[in-house]
Amino acid sequence: MFPARPNLRLNRSLPIPRRLSIAQAALVPTALTAGLLGLTLVPQIGRDPVVFRSFLVAAAVVMAWAAWVLIDAVRRGRPLSIELAIRKPHVVQMFAQGSVLVWWGWYVRAVYDWAPMIAGQILFAFAIDALLQWTRRDTYRFGVGPVPVMFSINLFLWFKPDWFYFQFLMVAVGFLAKELIRWQKDGKSAHIFNPSSFPLAVASLLLIATGTTDITWGPEIASTQYNPPHIFLVIFLASLPGQILFGVATMTWAAVVSAYGFGLLYFAATGTYYFYDAYIPIAVFLGMHLLFTDPSTSPRSESGRVLFGVL
Repeated sequence: MFPARPNLRLNRSLPIPRRLSIAQAALVPTALTAGLLGLTLVPQIGRDPVVFRSFLVAAAVVMAWAAWVLIDAVRRGRPLSIELAIRKPHVVQMFAQGSVLVWWGWYVRAVYDWAPMIAGQILFAFAIDALLQWTRRDTYRFGVGPVPVMFSINLFLWFKPDWFYFQFLMVAVGFLAKELIRWQKDGKSAHIFNPSSFPLAVASLLLIATGTTDITWGPEIASTQYNPPHIFLVIFLASLPGQILFGVATMTWAAVVSAYGFGLLYFAATGTYYFYDAYIPIAVFLGMHLLFTDPSTSPRSESGRVLFGVL
């Protein structure tokens, strides 16, 4: 007597990319460049010549690349479009990592002083992400993904002012790897490496190999993360929503148990601690909960996630 209820899942429409004119497309890199240049007025950036020039060069790279993309689009008659693509994992990660940064900064003033540098990296990351996508295809899928990537990088490694341009280079390496190093996962093209973990790994290995860790604030970051009270609990609670929602908890508990067990065995064998400050140092604990747990780059099976966590 009544019409059949429609299948809502089958009838649900996919988001439609909004086609842009060249002038509209130009607004994206122009606004991000204006943001980078505006940040040079902030004292922490404007008063240091190397940091100041790093922001100017980053802005120049964005505008030069944008000009090439737009001119190429006009010449080839290639339409450019933008599609809103807000992914739940990115939003959850953004709030998780952001809350750790806020808690840490409440007790370590240098973190809040570094905030304009983080803002600059976020703007540059959005620009690189957009231009990479428009270089390789017609649609830019806009989301908040660059924010948690930058938060992750800045929870672990800051280059000192005289070497600050490497901070922007890390951003570029992360997004280049995300866009260019890919495989087929569940029938879809997906990035292999976490865009924050990959540049951190590359930079860290180079710093260790060349004995130049002193050009960063890495050791100071690792030591001051102990300053806030209940920091282990804060990191655990901040990571909990993502652990539950995205099924990566097995990776974390496998990593924590493995590291703690290794510390116990080392102490039993040598009578001394492998890490002088804790069985699991705070920076390692942070990485176990908020760095390597990206669901996009995690193994699919539970056994694979356990093995990955142990390794």
